[in-house]
Amino acid sequence: MAGKARLRLFVINLMERRITAIKAQKRNRNRVSVYLDGEYALGLPRIVAAWLNVGQVLSEEKIAELQTQDALETAYQQALDWINFRMRSEKEVEQYLKRKDIPDAVIAKVLERLRRSSLVDDDRFSRLWVENRADFRPRSRRMLKIELRQKGIPETAVETVLSGIESEEELAYRAAEKYVRKLSNVDRETFRQKLGGFLARRGFTYDTARQVIERLWVERTSDINTD
Repeated sequence: MAGKARLRLFVINLMERRITAIKAQKRNRNRVSVYLDGEYALGLPRIVAAWLNVGQVLSEEKIAELQTQDALETAYQQALDWINFRMRSEKEVEQYLKRKDIPDAVIAKVLERLRRSSLVDDDRFSRLWVENRADFRPRSRRMLKIELRQKGIPETAVETVLSGIESEEELAYRAAEKYVRKLSNVDRETFRQKLGGFLARRGFTYDTARQVIERLWVERTSDINTD
């Protein structure tokens, strides 16, 4: 029995490695290089390595755990950097991390962490997306719905956010307001064709476009007659 106990202890000792140095990385001060038994073993974010000390003994299991934490923290920081550029939907973040060849299990944990911090929120994303379109590039409900679906927004959330926006005619009118300034010196037929083509590209139906074109033409001629 004593012999078996000594053998088991010997095997355990072989599986353990001692930290001999922890050095800040030159290219990334937020990461450190960990040396085990005198050799470079792995790189870790400072936040993950905060509890490590020179002389500490690590089991193979603990080393594997640290590597998993490193993969998770690295993926999380990549996601943060990306969403800092502009707000993203969950699907966009997932697709971005997949392009980085990050395992699905890690992506799932990153998304869960981002959700808990409200850094990804598809409801808020949908509202901001529609508000931004309304302010800068108005388009039809149909086109807004297509865009939100492409972003991975659930159908119920899409319907909810679209139920609170302006009528289709008002959306078309807002979309046409800026463009119509380019048509100040054209005849009625050219006005109709060019503005109709513009509104069609923004996803508006013929009937909606026709109503808005007539409305804007009347406003334009009224302004001319007033002058």
